[in-house]
Amino acid sequence: MTGPDPMVYDPRGIVDAAPQALAPRVRALKGLRLGVLDNTKWNANRLLRKTAARLETAHALGAVTHYRKESFSKDADPELIRRIAQENDLVLTAVGD
Repeated sequence: MTGPDPMVYDPRGIVDAAPQALAPRVRALKGLRLGVLDNTKWNANRLLRKTAARLETAHALGAVTHYRKESFSKDADPELIRRIAQENDLVLTAVGD
């Protein structure tokens, strides 16, 4: 090949975020409050509801509360995230595609 080298673009972009410590793992789910965040992607609601039902049956969860964000293509509203964190011990979310 002659001439200048072709331009190659990296589609991953650049992430500018500070590392965050992971939340401590829970030892058992019994009695804990599970928040389920539906991101509105196709099939996500079905996947989340079935998974939450299995967890509730297998682990005697204290409560299961469902939430829904505005759009899968947007971040969840900060107030919704605050509510979910305040009202639950752990959270489940998924894409479902």
